[in-house]
Amino acid sequence: MLKRYRYWLTNRIPGLMYRLVRVYSWTFRLHVENEKPWLDYLQAGGRVLLCGWHQQFFSAIGHFKKYESYRPALMISQSKDGDIIAGIARKSGWHAVRGSSSRNGGQALKEMVGQLRHSGLAAHVVDGPKGPAGIIKAGAVSLARAAGAVVVPIYASSDRAWYFKSWDRFMLPKPFAKVHLRFGEMLDLTTGEGDEAFEVHRMRLQQIMQPGLIS
Repeated sequence: MLKRYRYWLTNRIPGLMYRLVRVYSWTFRLHVENEKPWLDYLQAGGRVLLCGWHQQFFSAIGHFKKYESYRPALMISQSKDGDIIAGIARKSGWHAVRGSSSRNGGQALKEMVGQLRHSGLAAHVVDGPKGPAGIIKAGAVSLARAAGAVVVPIYASSDRAWYFKSWDRFMLPKPFAKVHLRFGEMLDLTTGEGDEAFEVHRMRLQQIMQPGLIS
């Protein structure tokens, strides 16, 4: 019984959810801005870490299928909800690394570094999975510095959306909404050594990305 439950949780349910998300995302009138610079950098041999807020990640799922040829990596929590999200990520061609800041974080970060060095592309939810909203945790900066990658912030907005009563006011664009997916400038957070340099880079990234949150 338990094996059957795990099979449905890790295979059948994610497959169904993936198809639903893809169909739903196809209704969006999507506008993508500033994607070419970091893609050119990646294709020239650079490493790129895409960083976004938990509030806005749903808007990008459909578009992120475009990057499956790079076999990029994404860290996802080890919760039951994470099992489904990880399945959706795999269906999108992404490598799901299981862990979070509160559970298996060290091992997951090590695996993410290896994946990013190998494929050149990864993504990270900077305040997930539980927040607090608008506060960038250490993982993004640690990952970028360890892998020698530039950080590219991602922002999503919609002209019509529902906002959940969650810790981050999670955004779900309504069907046929105009969705704007914007990539920020490439940021080098690898300079300097020690805790002070690390914190300077974390605060810099936070100050750059915070205005992109929808309050």
